[in-house]
Amino acid sequence: MNYLKSTIHRTPLTTSSSIDNMTNKHVYFKMENQQKTGAFKIRGASYKIAQLTIEEASRGVIAASAGNHAQGVALAAAKRGIDAKIFMPEHTPEAKIEATMNYGATIVLQGDSFQEAYEAAVLEQKRTGSTFIHPFDDYDIMAGQGTIAFEMLEQATQLDTIIVPIGGGGLIAGIAVAAKHLKPTIKIIGVQATGASATYNCFHKHGLTSLSNVSTIADGIAVKKAGELTFPIIKNYVDNIVTVTDEDIAMAMVYMLERKKSLIEGAGASAFAALLAHGDNIHSDHCGIIVSGGNMDLSKVPYIQQLASENKITCLA
Repeated sequence: MNYLKSTIHRTPLTTSSSIDNMTNKHVYFKMENQQKTGAFKIRGASYKIAQLTIEEASRGVIAASAGNHAQGVALAAAKRGIDAKIFMPEHTPEAKIEATMNYGATIVLQGDSFQEAYEAAVLEQKRTGSTFIHPFDDYDIMAGQGTIAFEMLEQATQLDTIIVPIGGGGLIAGIAVAAKHLKPTIKIIGVQATGASATYNCFHKHGLTSLSNVSTIADGIAVKKAGELTFPIIKNYVDNIVTVTDEDIAMAMVYMLERKKSLIEGAGASAFAALLAHGDNIHSDHCGIIVSGGNMDLSKVPYIQQLASENKITCLA
């Protein structure tokens, strides 16, 4: 992983005495919203693209993304001088589309969900022969994301739990393997939105494991089904998965903005939301929270504030 040290930021691990007092835990926030491109995805994308052969790179790369993977692929491809085409859902926040274009990628807006954008990208890859960079179902992608765990356990060796958002599972799979390699006793807890809970359903063996549609303010984890490569790792290495509502996520987003002065997107706030919603059942003295990204669509801030208000978040008074 030495290559990544020269291409990514070593993001801070921050604390807050007010949050410690509120949760009755020592809480540590891994601020991947301060990573290059504003999210953790640059780690996996950079590592994957660095592994491409000259022949694979010469064909250009293609990817599907709800936004953050798109920016990671675009920047990593640009650094290697590789052409990149990214398929994104039509409702992707404008900020993520613009940022991806600014990194030099060609953007194609397709479908109402990540799954529809992904299916369109697969068809295009077959037509063109481009090299596909999957957002999560790839061992190199997982390995890149796993560097977060190495950093966290260097920054705070006392961590006993890490809470991680789950979309397709690449982030939690990489973190779980790396963290348990370094510290086998550590607990890994995954989080999904109630409106996009396919991996949760698979893990707990109930409900639909492939969803016909997803609905959540956390577009970065709005994935219809668990990854084929990531889920076996999740099953073997993750200790529990919980769900949070959009109201829970909104609460966490507003709290992070008001108390920690950090603008966090929905997916990035979901791990903190899980701690706030399920803290009594999370038995941890030193709990790590993955703040996975900060690429928030500012036009949605009033709606987020409304959701938080409707949830009667007294801690924000």
